[in-house]
Amino acid sequence: MTHAQTQDESRFDRGQRALSRIDGSAGEKVVASLADIAPDFARYVIEFPFGDIYCRPDLGLRDREIATIAALTALGNAAPQLKVHLEAGLNVGLSRDEIVEIMMQMAVYAGFPAALNGLFAAKEVFAARDEQQASGEAT
Repeated sequence: MTHAQTQDESRFDRGQRALSRIDGSAGEKVVASLADIAPDFARYVIEFPFGDIYCRPDLGLRDREIATIAALTALGNAAPQLKVHLEAGLNVGLSRDEIVEIMMQMAVYAGFPAALNGLFAAKEVFAARDEQQASGEAT
């Protein structure tokens, strides 16, 4: 058991806490969108990635989001998930410039189309965040 995991805290509770901290409302929306079609899968999303993996001690949340953004960019066809994790990256301290550099790095290993798709997703996320901030909404 890691320092982030206690016997008193369930995988689900730990995952809920991590999901809220990392993804905020975007992650909660993803989980809620599964409620009517696959509630068990929604629970798995909370327990495994967030309750087990994200809570492991040897990488920080910022590092985990760099890896996740890079992987989703490299896949090239995961724009909805990438946008959620771009928000998460910003939430855990990545700068916009760092995110752009991650995408550019992926051009070397995943190709220009994947990097372009990632950059366009980032552009949308940044614009939406700017719009929210301009209107005074919480991010």
